[in-house]
Amino acid sequence: MPKLKTKSGVKKRFKLTATGKVKHGVAGKRHRLISHNAKYIRQNRGTTVLSESDFKAVKKWAPYGLD
Repeated sequence: MPKLKTKSGVKKRFKLTATGKVKHGVAGKRHRLISHNAKYIRQNRGTTVLSESDFKAVKKWAPYGLD
């Protein structure tokens, strides 16, 4: 069997935690922040853990894990 390639976008956007969960940056924080209130900006700071259903899709795109 040939080796499977990892999707290049997945390499850039996701990281694995020590327990094997997938972390990702929160969307909606690049521009047009003047239209969002301070609570939205504050709560979407940092990274969050991906949901279980999305985690399965990312697993397919990164067959050998993420570095």
